[in-house]
Amino acid sequence: MSSNPVAETVASLMPRAKAELTELVAFRSVADFDQFPRSESEAAANWIAAALRVEGFEDVALLDTPDGTQSVYGFLPGPEGAKTVLLYAHYDVQPPLDEAGWDTPPFELTERDGRWYGRGAADCKGGFIMHLLALRALKADGGVPVNVKVIVEGSEEQGTGGLERYAEQHPELLAADTIVIGDAGNFRVGLPTVTSTLRGMTMMRVTIDTLAGNLHSGQFGGAAPDALGALIRVLDSLRAEDGSTTVDGLTDGEPWEGLVYEEEQFRRDAKVLDGVELIGSGTVADRIWARPAVTVLGIDCPPVVGATPSVQASARALISLRVPPGRDAAEATKLLEAHLEAHTPWGARVRTEQIGQGQPFSADTTSPAYAAMADAMAVAYPGQEMQYAGQGGSIPLCNTLAALYPQAEILLIGLSEPEAQIHAVNESVSPEELERLSVAEALFLRTYAAS
Repeated sequence: MSSNPVAETVASLMPRAKAELTELVAFRSVADFDQFPRSESEAAANWIAAALRVEGFEDVALLDTPDGTQSVYGFLPGPEGAKTVLLYAHYDVQPPLDEAGWDTPPFELTERDGRWYGRGAADCKGGFIMHLLALRALKADGGVPVNVKVIVEGSEEQGTGGLERYAEQHPELLAADTIVIGDAGNFRVGLPTVTSTLRGMTMMRVTIDTLAGNLHSGQFGGAAPDALGALIRVLDSLRAEDGSTTVDGLTDGEPWEGLVYEEEQFRRDAKVLDGVELIGSGTVADRIWARPAVTVLGIDCPPVVGATPSVQASARALISLRVPPGRDAAEATKLLEAHLEAHTPWGARVRTEQIGQGQPFSADTTSPAYAAMADAMAVAYPGQEMQYAGQGGSIPLCNTLAALYPQAEILLIGLSEPEAQIHAVNESVSPEELERLSVAEALFLRTYAAS
């Protein structure tokens, strides 16, 4: 990175950033309060609010959102007549999954092989630290040239829509000229990338009942309808022979026309085992950024250890459907529900319950903010040009903000590059990426202010 005051300041602040991220990762802030204490999320929210106050933010508040969680808001005034930029991150995290599968404790930030490991290190507590670093660097080098609003969400991973509904009820609160969503990631380490599209999502729980109670498989098996077998039939109906998603009536999105994702690179990033084929057809980018994708997230059934010779009376699964840009998530939800009901065999009773939903998103990459970010990233990543990529995941707030503020420019950057393994065991963040992206964000704010 070429020498400049902003870059030098960010470099000098990295030890402090590591210490702060260590504190923030330590909160078990999973917004599933049936499994994780609400107090952990509340403590994380209060930590963030205190950090904003230290940086001179005004109107710092814990917002009680309609889904029962808290988001943190703050406002940092800039020069008179300055543009307003909203910086977004979220402090809630995914559950750690199998804690025994982690090489180091998931809620203890641990440095190993040049990366910092811990749940939320990249997604997205590190994104909040990135915002702090950028603002601190600007304050040390002449001041922050824009008005800054910060919003840090408390339930993004749950998809329960609390912040979206709060924003709709308070439309002036998050109004801005440009919005920087710090919850995406570079295509690979060292390649500066903005995410220009997001798939939407819907999550649905399906329950199948066939009997009043479990039965002995020797006495009744062969004639008694097995709910688990029926569920397996239903789940299998969601995929074609090549693994492509098949939901009746749901069509593919438009082909992806941006950055090329080579199959061999994808196999390495996804850690696909030797000899195992990729699923679907078309380019990798088509499959993960521009087409629907169904995933079975979990099945309630007896574990192998301790299982008895029984015909199961009831079974259920949690299903995720990613919805490509150009498709409506609400309509996709209806199609998925109809598909599950239509493909349930043997007259079994089927119930569906929508758990969460978010619309897909597509950004206007021709806007001045994108030009400013391209200039900033060229400095933060010498010799590299900013790339455009899609993201298979969802950030439901993006569409809410786009609808509320149609004139606002929305950019998505962040720390969730493939090596970060977000949502998996051993999530980590590259401190070099944290440093470079903090520099890029700071330079973007300065360049954008002058545009």
